[in-house]
Amino acid sequence: MAKPNYSFEKRQRELARKKKQEEKRLRHARPKSAEDGPASTESSAVPAETAPDKPALG
Repeated sequence: MAKPNYSFEKRQRELARKKKQEEKRLRHARPKSAEDGPASTESSAVPAETAPDKPALG
């Protein structure tokens, strides 16, 4: 039986934590920028953020 790769698991947890923190930072920064501009800029930013997370099927 193979040994568990704890360093890989730790790295994956760290990456997930950093991604979550970055999303939270953007979510908190968004209302400030939305007050200055129209609401349409906020809706156009959402699809751009979700697109890179999903790999292209092809």
